[in-house]
Amino acid sequence: MPNQHGKLYVVATPIGNLADFSLRAIETLQQVDLVCAEDTRHARTLLQHHGITTHCIALHQHNEQQKAAELIQQIQQGLSIAIISDAGTPMISDPGMPVVALAQTAGISVSPIPGACALIAALSASGLAVTQFSFLGFLPRTTNARISLFKQQKNNTATWVFYESCHRIAACLNDLASVLPASQEIAVAREITKLHETIIKSSIADMLTLFSQDSNMQRGELVVMVSGVKPDKNPAVLSEQQLNTLQVLLAECSIKTAVKIAVEITGARKKLLYQAALELSAAQEQ
Repeated sequence: MPNQHGKLYVVATPIGNLADFSLRAIETLQQVDLVCAEDTRHARTLLQHHGITTHCIALHQHNEQQKAAELIQQIQQGLSIAIISDAGTPMISDPGMPVVALAQTAGISVSPIPGACALIAALSASGLAVTQFSFLGFLPRTTNARISLFKQQKNNTATWVFYESCHRIAACLNDLASVLPASQEIAVAREITKLHETIIKSSIADMLTLFSQDSNMQRGELVVMVSGVKPDKNPAVLSEQQLNTLQVLLAECSIKTAVKIAVEITGARKKLLYQAALELSAAQEQ
C-alpha cells in the first residue's frame, strides 16, 4: 500500500515562457515541505516569480544517487517532496530518476504534475508523423559516436528525436547528412516558447544550407526530429509469413495458381513469389 502521509511529486516547469506554469504546479510547490531542484539558483527565480517560498535544495546528476535514500526516508516520515528540473518535465533527459525509482520500490505514491516538455512541444508543431516516435535524449559529443548512432537509426520507420547543444548542432547536422539521404525530411525547433522561437521542417540538404547562412539558427536550445523511413511496400525478399502462405497454397494448387492467389493474399511481388514457388517445388521433388 502507498504511504498515506508523505508523497513524491514530479512537477513540470516552463521551458522558456514563465506563463507556461499550471495553477496545479504552483499550488503543489507551495504546499509541499521541500522542493528538489536541478539548480537552486535557477529554481529560486521561478519560485520567487510565483510567490513560492518553500525550502529548496539541489538534486542533480552529481548527488542524486547519494540523496535518493535520504529523501525517501523523509517521505516515509511524512514529508511531501517535489522534484523540478531547470526546464520542462523532470526525468526527460534531466535528473530525478533514482529518487522516483526508489520511491516506487518503497511503495511511496508518486504523482506527476504535467506541463511543458520540449520534446512533445516540438513534435506537436513539426509537421512530421508522431503516431510513433523514438526519443534519443542528448546525443554523444563526438562525431564517430554520433555517426554510429545515426547508422543504427537509419532504417527506423518511426520519427526519431533528440536534443542537441547549439555548440554542436552544425557538426551534428553534417554527421546526419553523411549517413542519411539528402532528401530525407527533418525538423528543427529552437528556443521553444521563447521570443525567438523557430520551428522549421525541410530536407536535410536544405536545413544544412539554412544553418550555414543564418548563424542565429545555431543559438539556443534545439530539438531535432528526423522522419522515419517509409516501409517498402514491395520488399526484395519475402517474409516468413508470405513464404508460409505460398507453401500452403502449393500443397493444393499448381505453381501458377498458387502464385496468383499468394499475390492477392500477401501483396508480395509476383516475380519473388514465382521464384520461391519454383524453389519450394524443386525441394519437395528431391
